[in-house]
Amino acid sequence: MEATASTVSLNTEDDLDDYTPAKLVKTLEKNGITAGDIKKLQDAGYYTVESVAYATRKDLLTIKGISEAKADKLQQEASKMVMMGFKSATEVHQTRANIVYITTGSKELDKLLGGGIETGSITEIFGEFRSGKSQLCHTLAVNCQLPISMGGAEGKCLYIDTENTFRPERLIAAAEKYKINGQSVLDNVACARAFNTDHQTKLLLLASAMMTEARYALLIVDSATGLYRTDYTGRGELSARQVHLGRFLRMLLRLADEHGIAVVITNQVVAQVDGAASMFGGDQKKPIGGHILAHSSTTRLYLRKGRGETRICKVYDSPCLPESEATFAINPDGIGDVKE
Repeated sequence: MEATASTVSLNTEDDLDDYTPAKLVKTLEKNGITAGDIKKLQDAGYYTVESVAYATRKDLLTIKGISEAKADKLQQEASKMVMMGFKSATEVHQTRANIVYITTGSKELDKLLGGGIETGSITEIFGEFRSGKSQLCHTLAVNCQLPISMGGAEGKCLYIDTENTFRPERLIAAAEKYKINGQSVLDNVACARAFNTDHQTKLLLLASAMMTEARYALLIVDSATGLYRTDYTGRGELSARQVHLGRFLRMLLRLADEHGIAVVITNQVVAQVDGAASMFGGDQKKPIGGHILAHSSTTRLYLRKGRGETRICKVYDSPCLPESEATFAINPDGIGDVKE
């Protein structure tokens, strides 16, 4: 939805307590956990009660200074504050009815996705070079800041760039579409360049801390798999690569669960070598990452080139969206609909 007013006011500085569903880990002090132990949790990357509740006993025991007795106490107290049991289908339905969707900038693409990019889950976008993955990410980094009435989520964006493709100029161009102040948009996007897979994972710990201090609506990783292809080479390292990737994806899912943010990751494609696709006339390309990535992503979108600046998006996998396609355009001001 495009702006109709002369200027759109961004509202990303509201009271954090009214926005984030997560409970800060310091609230465990009320349940008898010492300030010293809370500091140990924070140093290890546990900034919310949810992160402690979701952690395994084995994970907590790896924290320096946390004994078996303390780990049991932490899990016991955290579980009292976090709903981890059964809910009725009615409750789940009511929760899903309140999910916020971030507009892609294209009405046709939003329609395909049931409203836009879903918050609280992981959306994977894969395709060949120049299929529009990074352009869509840049557009979403702006759109997530819009008021909810305009298809936004009224929050800031965290952007992890692994391939040096982040360009602030794209954000300013996309902001002009909604008549938003470009400097305000840039101030609401925090970008970090990841240099290897370990660094990429450490950035998620930093992101978790930042989400407890400000109102974030979107986390982008462009791309989630690129560094794994260079850090782990050959079949001999395939198992280690998948274990590391699985840990990274699990951290992403935890952030989506704890903070209710939308997580968008991009992925690359490779040619299928078994010949089955060509035999049956199907697409001979598939996303990399294997089953671990396939099972971690809630929604998987396949982008491919059309004519000129036209792109086609196909719902590759989703728990609720039908397998269908939509056409959109890459415009100077970001993603939009194809002009007749």
